[in-house]
Amino acid sequence: MTGSRSFSLTKFGLSPLSASAALAVLVTLVMAAAWYWRRRDRRRPLRLKQVGTVSGLFIYPIKSCKGVAVQQAEVTKLGLRDGDLRDRCWLVIKEDGHMVTARQEPRLVLVSITSQNGYLTLSAPEMKDCHIPVKLSTKNPIRNCRLFGFDVQGRDCGEDAAQWITAYLKSEPYRLVCFEPNMVPRNSKDLMEPFRPTDKIAYSDCSPIMLLSEASLEELNSRLEKKVQIRNFRPSILVTGCGPNEEDSWDDIIIGNAQMRGTMACPRCILTTVDPNTGIIDRKEPLNTLKR
Repeated sequence: MTGSRSFSLTKFGLSPLSASAALAVLVTLVMAAAWYWRRRDRRRPLRLKQVGTVSGLFIYPIKSCKGVAVQQAEVTKLGLRDGDLRDRCWLVIKEDGHMVTARQEPRLVLVSITSQNGYLTLSAPEMKDCHIPVKLSTKNPIRNCRLFGFDVQGRDCGEDAAQWITAYLKSEPYRLVCFEPNMVPRNSKDLMEPFRPTDKIAYSDCSPIMLLSEASLEELNSRLEKKVQIRNFRPSILVTGCGPNEEDSWDDIIIGNAQMRGTMACPRCILTTVDPNTGIIDRKEPLNTLKR
């Protein structure tokens, strides 16, 4: 979508945002090391101006499930984190290891997640809550998973989680896996050329972080008969105070003490056509309008 970008950061909350103008459209985690930015400063000083304010931060613990709004977030090499909530570090898979997202099972967007006392709680319509320990037993098997043609591991979250997600989706047997810190992440550069070899992801499509402005969504909705929501686009960082699509031109970005770099335009797929309120997929809008 226009107005989406990928970035890298360190730690921040809801705060003013500054940027220097440049080329791209998407937002991915690049590099959080102060050493990198000191070197960059010696080559070319950043010319910054305040361009907006962060109005929302979101973490999506289970890929394709509901996001969790947070007041502050820590950036790891794999994306945003707040306590036990790690962005897209849990994944629904088929028994053969292939990933399952709302592209195949749209009702996943209705699954909400909360975190308390070392457990994730999964809630969904007409289902009893399911409680999953954040720290899994080493007796749980490690499963080989397949995402976009690439292999990545995940530790099985157990029979209770598998039975719950299978009973909810009512189509075929599914498992839930968790990416653990000692596992080898995927390389964003293997998926898309603009990324660098240091850009890593667990179960995200291609980027650890995505930024979107409220103004860009408002502009899109002005062209749509049926309005869409922020939740259709699942951003990590929501920004206000800028004009429509202005974030497309931001290159270097600072939020609080977090420094970021824009990487590329965010490729949009049919997941944006899933109604976050009903879990029904449209397959047409807003994609058709975005293509115009």
